[in-house]
Amino acid sequence: MGWWNAKWLSRDAEGANDAHTEEEWGTVYQEVRKAQSEWERAYLMFDEAMGQDQIDYAIYILEAAERKYQIHLKHAKRLGLNRSQLPM
Repeated sequence: MGWWNAKWLSRDAEGANDAHTEEEWGTVYQEVRKAQSEWERAYLMFDEAMGQDQIDYAIYILEAAERKYQIHLKHAKRLGLNRSQLPM
């Protein structure tokens, strides 16, 4: 479904610290890792861009990927998620 689901959007600040299932944490963690991977790919694309058009496009993609990664990290932080709570 994606990273912008209604469950996430409707969560208010007080409800963010409720008990969360391992499945929910796992899903959030996977989304963070996926966004991180997209950001890393965008950085490589920027690094390899040649010509003004490719550079402009790579910057646009890099900024979007970076913002998406920040959004997911913020969501994980609101849930109180940390790496030690997840299976490797």
